[in-house]
Amino acid sequence: MSTVFIGDLHLSEDRPDITLAFKTFLADKLTGVEALYIIGDLFEVWVGDDIAPDFAVDIAQSIAAIAKQIPVYFIHGNRDFLIGEHFCQLSGMTMLAEVHTINLYGVPSVILHGDSLCTLDKSYQRFRTFRNIGLVKWLYCHLPQKKRLNIATNIRQKSKQGNQNKSYQVMDVEPNAVINLLNQTATTQMIHGHTHRPDIHHLNDNKTRIVVGDWYEQGSALYIDENGYKLTSFGFNHQNESA
Repeated sequence: MSTVFIGDLHLSEDRPDITLAFKTFLADKLTGVEALYIIGDLFEVWVGDDIAPDFAVDIAQSIAAIAKQIPVYFIHGNRDFLIGEHFCQLSGMTMLAEVHTINLYGVPSVILHGDSLCTLDKSYQRFRTFRNIGLVKWLYCHLPQKKRLNIATNIRQKSKQGNQNKSYQVMDVEPNAVINLLNQTATTQMIHGHTHRPDIHHLNDNKTRIVVGDWYEQGSALYIDENGYKLTSFGFNHQNESA
């Protein structure tokens, strides 16, 4: 039996190929799996459970079918931080805290989306602190649908423009932030996404940082069992799988 981690799917109505790949993944790639973790940015954008588009409801139904067989856990990303309890209930997912610790087959591990580790990106961290204020979330979710969509579009456009001027180091996780979180949580293994740079990083003191990949051009999934871990990628036709 294994535990699977995925993230950064960025599902949207204008990328039906990713949606199809995700549905196929749920149907075909979870044999012998005892739990599935979706660690943020399941959707490209999310402006509220109350105005979820039809395609998102369809996704929820696909996840719910799997959730009847195995536990499915969800951690917010920077794009879908407004996903609420209603959508999680609809999809059968259990919502976890932004930083979650677990013993994975004897290895103390910390799981998160990863944007909180990009501490050199000061402007984003200021926005992240603001958007996480409970009152701000409440006010946003009570705005008219059109207003919410406009705000989300403007934020994405400004983020895209700002990222073009940021260096690789600024947009990546900060090494000290990684070590500090591992120490704070008394864990030796970290699993995250967000950076879209899938890799396995071996750190000092036998610690490991594993980054799951995004789903823009291919699928990515991390399988962990009692024998170790395997970071896989696969084409959207679910061929050409590699470790």
